[in-house]
Amino acid sequence: MSDATAAGGGIGVGPYAELTFDADGDADPGTRDAVGLLEATDLLVFAHGWNSDRSTSTRLFDRFYAPFPRLVGPGVRLGFVGVVWPSIRFSDEPIPDFDPHGALAEPGHGTALDPATLRALGEFWPGRVAELDRVAELLEDRPESQAAFTEFGALVRELAGVDAVDPTDLTDPAVAVSGVGAVGAAGAATGAPAVPAIFTEDVLEVCRALTEGLVEAGGPADGAAGPGISPGGGLRSLWSGAKELLRQATYYQMKKRAGVVGEHGLGPVLAELAARRPALRIHLIGHSFGARVVSFSLRAVPDGARYVKSATLLQGAFSHYSFADRLPHDNSSGGALRGMQRKVDGPVVACHSPYDSALKVFYPLASRMAGDSAGLLGFGERWGAIGHDGVQAVSGTPRLTLDAALSEGVPQAGCVSVDTGSVVRRGGPPSGAHSDICHEELARLVVAAGRMGR
Repeated sequence: MSDATAAGGGIGVGPYAELTFDADGDADPGTRDAVGLLEATDLLVFAHGWNSDRSTSTRLFDRFYAPFPRLVGPGVRLGFVGVVWPSIRFSDEPIPDFDPHGALAEPGHGTALDPATLRALGEFWPGRVAELDRVAELLEDRPESQAAFTEFGALVRELAGVDAVDPTDLTDPAVAVSGVGAVGAAGAATGAPAVPAIFTEDVLEVCRALTEGLVEAGGPADGAAGPGISPGGGLRSLWSGAKELLRQATYYQMKKRAGVVGEHGLGPVLAELAARRPALRIHLIGHSFGARVVSFSLRAVPDGARYVKSATLLQGAFSHYSFADRLPHDNSSGGALRGMQRKVDGPVVACHSPYDSALKVFYPLASRMAGDSAGLLGFGERWGAIGHDGVQAVSGTPRLTLDAALSEGVPQAGCVSVDTGSVVRRGGPPSGAHSDICHEELARLVVAAGRMGR
């Protein structure tokens, strides 16, 4: 952490401003005005992902932005923006560079919620103290009772607001798994009810599937230190999956929130700023669900506008078919962001890593629980995440290694997939390297995409 951050003065580079949104996508007026006052030729706009609170987000911006001043050309004057939107920090899941692996999971917690996470859940779901206390009690006691799992599932559904979903709401039927899932026409709007299968299937089977996913991701037994989970070891062993189900309830809401903040919050703010300052060059950066935020902000870019000069998506937590005009398994439908890459006067760079367990393991898990065979396509092909294997079904999209992208450059327009596994490779279960993004090589990739280099 820089001295400026430690002293409460923002981050170690500048000029810098944070742009803050509420859950409905409404910008805080003071932060919006502060962004408008930044003097720059090129504005870097970075949206954090799901596993963040305000303090963690500021530290992320500080660490990620640190290399930029020495990487850009002499005619480039950078302005730095951190997009802060309501997410939640599960403090028992360490983030590379910020938390030593295992340092936050105190001995004896097991599947129980640590105090910091329980406080965060109370802020995320205000007025639900009784429900959260009972959820915490069940996770701590881990009763070997089918009735206890049924009660737990009902509480999670209530917290997530699933029971209140209007069945006539014909939005994207997102299935959020470990904060990254979107199952249902692979990112397209389909006309199906917006209730995720993870909340409608038998709770024991869901917890069993999530427990098996934790085994695949290298998770510890029953959420505590020790040998691997044994999914066949009785009901007590399934409470690790139950804790993961609780995460899904928060991610389900955050996934929808990320789209709203992007399309109805960040997008209009940037469009207004560009209208007042037509020479300003804007470069979008997003991590995890933050990649969804900045991508959905492209929907608010007016036709013919050219102010967005690049978009870099770091371990993007949405469908790899999102930018496709036609889905391989349904030619009548396109991705949720079909054609949005054409709103960018430069490249849309999708960074992906095979070491990201959150996107590799948990993203497609929901389709298994829904019993979908994925038709003629392979399991991962249909349900993959853009941060796991890059952009799919967009004609002409090159696939580059990080070394090639940095040495030879990236295309001047359109989508490009860059395998960043050479640096994005650290992290423990259940998310793996999902948050391992603070590397100078990735900063250099943003500079290359935005044509800002020396």
